[in-house]
Amino acid sequence: MTMFRKTGIAALAALSLSAGGAFAAGGEGHIEDIAFSFEGPFGKFDQVQLQRGLKVYSQVCSACHGMQYVPLRTLADEGGPHLPGDQMRAYAQQFEVFDPEIDDFRTAKPTDHFPGSQLENAPDLSLMAKKRAGFHGPYGTGISQLFNGMGGPEYIYSLMIGYHEPPECAPEDFPGSYNAAFTAGGYPEECKDEHGHPTVPGSWIAMAQPLWGDDVEYDDGTEATLEQEAEDVAAFLMWTAEPKMMARKDAGLTGVIFLTVLSVLLYLTNKRIWAPVKHRKA
Repeated sequence: MTMFRKTGIAALAALSLSAGGAFAAGGEGHIEDIAFSFEGPFGKFDQVQLQRGLKVYSQVCSACHGMQYVPLRTLADEGGPHLPGDQMRAYAQQFEVFDPEIDDFRTAKPTDHFPGSQLENAPDLSLMAKKRAGFHGPYGTGISQLFNGMGGPEYIYSLMIGYHEPPECAPEDFPGSYNAAFTAGGYPEECKDEHGHPTVPGSWIAMAQPLWGDDVEYDDGTEATLEQEAEDVAAFLMWTAEPKMMARKDAGLTGVIFLTVLSVLLYLTNKRIWAPVKHRKA
């Protein structure tokens, strides 16, 4: 009991320190709950949406951010954007990568990865949807994560649409852009109460607003509103972080069905074996 008590106290202290640091950094961010097609145990990525998200990333986000952990060839994989082979190869050829064997840059091949970020302070987006937890409160466990996920795509969506005019309490020369979903940025003293707590949600972010609506022209005729672009690129970044999500779900469903059938067979076998013993007269 003493060991469990010490472990519980240590965990509580760690959570308290973590929560305190996050609260001091900024106000609670406002996160929208979006019904993405890939959520839930039977959800699947929308191939057309992933292709739209790839276009948003390519024409807007890639100017600063990279995805160095994503192989270009996976753009043709089933369960992902599933580009035709010739389109995938043509897409790869628009990049240049450094080849240590020739000690120079060359045209990228499908076996290469997306380039890294162009700016030192621009985070790589490969794992962004897994790194960021988007829902209010704790991350959630068990059945909640199974159906709702960790909220990473919702966080990305909310961040893209969360740029607003700074609140009246903020000085005009305060650096950065005000974002209602971002909580790790700077915070002016004028927007804190007497206890030093933020009085408005979100905080200030160094990245200027990247999406405005009509930033791209979708091939399928979908209207490129700000919300649509944000949802598409959030779904695409979820795929870059979890490219095998559909395969894992299929394997999990197959495993559940197999174990269910096996349990029934074991139950019936057990009844058949022990039936003569149970009905034997004393």
